Amino acid sequence: MFGTVLALALFGTALVTGTQEEAFQKKCLSFKPESLVKGATRNVLEFVPAGTILSFPDNDPTCNRGSQLVSRDLCRIALNIETSGSSSITFEAWLPDDWSGRFLATGNGGIDGCIKYEDLAYGSANAFATVGANNGKNGTSGEPFFNNPGTVIDFAWRSLHTSVEAGKKLSKHFFKEDYTKSYYLGCSLGGRQGIKSAEKFPGDFDGIVAGAPAVDFNNLVSWRARFFTITGHEDSLNFIPAEAWKTWIHDEVIRQCDTLDKAADGIIEDASKCHFDPSTLLCSAGKTEKCLNMDQLQQLNTIFADYTFPSGELIFPAMQPGSEVNAIEKLYAGTPFGYSDDWFKYVVHNDPTWDASTFDLDDVRAAERLNPGDIRTYPSSLPPFERRGGKLLMYHGQQDNQITTLNTDRFFKRLQGRRSQASMDEWVRYFRISGMNHCNSGPGAWVLGQGGNAAQKGIGFDRERNVLKAMVDWVEKGVAPEFLEGTKFVTDNVELGVDFTRRHCMFPKSNVFVGNDVKDAGSWNCQ
Repeated sequence: MFGTVLALALFGTALVTGTQEEAFQKKCLSFKPESLVKGATRNVLEFVPAGTILSFPDNDPTCNRGSQLVSRDLCRIALNIETSGSSSITFEAWLPDDWSGRFLATGNGGIDGCIKYEDLAYGSANAFATVGANNGKNGTSGEPFFNNPGTVIDFAWRSLHTSVEAGKKLSKHFFKEDYTKSYYLGCSLGGRQGIKSAEKFPGDFDGIVAGAPAVDFNNLVSWRARFFTITGHEDSLNFIPAEAWKTWIHDEVIRQCDTLDKAADGIIEDASKCHFDPSTLLCSAGKTEKCLNMDQLQQLNTIFADYTFPSGELIFPAMQPGSEVNAIEKLYAGTPFGYSDDWFKYVVHNDPTWDASTFDLDDVRAAERLNPGDIRTYPSSLPPFERRGGKLLMYHGQQDNQITTLNTDRFFKRLQGRRSQASMDEWVRYFRISGMNHCNSGPGAWVLGQGGNAAQKGIGFDRERNVLKAMVDWVEKGVAPEFLEGTKFVTDNVELGVDFTRRHCMFPKSNVFVGNDVKDAGSWNCQ
């Protein structure tokens, strides 16, 4: 008898579930999003069942995002939205069937025109109405900027703001109610986008999560462009090969700085305390292998020193030691850094023949003077955002291989000025993530819920382990994060289980080893 009742109950539940799904599907397919957004034309409107692997055949191959697994029933909307007479954005909204009332916008990276479909899936899976856009162009090349200032403005700020306005309007009409709270999630260029939004449109978001923010953008682009003039071409006489950076140069950095935190674990907890002295690597009569000549030694001295004008005025902070293993892929590769090369060619100089090997201080001054599309993003305060109760949470990997973490230290201090730490804690918090590369990966406990990376599925959605949920609870419950607990999976494979966790400290504190086991979270203390 019990079995029969249970079977009937399950059958009834299935009917209800099926009816709900059918109703949501009908609601989705009858929606007319293009009629609600000025200058919009429809690209896609479809109901996407949970478990679907979406494919994007028209997506630019350089974005490397040909497909995406969707883990929740949702209504997918893709529009083309005109932003000026000569520019437009490609926009997507993923509206989940069990919407929480929360809105989430996602960012981009590099100088990309790539929608992060993985972040759209991540946000919608956690019941956010989630939007993203291509920043006004398709693919990773800067060529679409050439002779097109409207596209540069889209890239600098207009694409995100347009997608926020469109997304909020669409979710309100689709769900027949307004959003409760609005959030932003992005890293690198995406981190800069979030901070630019707080600066220019303080009402767009209640909470902004900005990882490795590419702030002071013009000088960042110049700092990156300079590396090619330091290292020389990969065929040049004094070029330092990748293997040297990855092995014995990195080993010497670790030898000098690893135990500053009292632990020999191959991870530098606080890069600002590592004052690496490369002179120990200089070749001599008794040392002719795994060593550097004077020209090569000077390269290291230049890389690990602040970039300044002859007057001493800072352009951009030094590269932090510890990032060598991955920095050889782009910054130390002996080729022009692609993002900077394209930016100077197609935006700053508007000259596709510009030669990256000629880069000098005149180019630095030109980029800062032009400030294309008002992209700089280096506020000294954010009073309207702070006054309305906005929250800003920043994080940065301590071995970032593309943006020195020392610049985010500098930016936080710039925002703070003469204010007390307590007054800053009320609205902005910054966490330095040891052993994290650029936005993700690395030997440390780097999985934080910071986006749609596959490893995020292993940590759940609670405020101690997930940076997005930490922001939600700060905004909605007034519970501010005191630390971010990162997770390291065995070989970064969730299926193999957790290797270790670590509670990353709120700036200006940093972790010090006080226990017996470096993989025991309780063996570390923020000081």
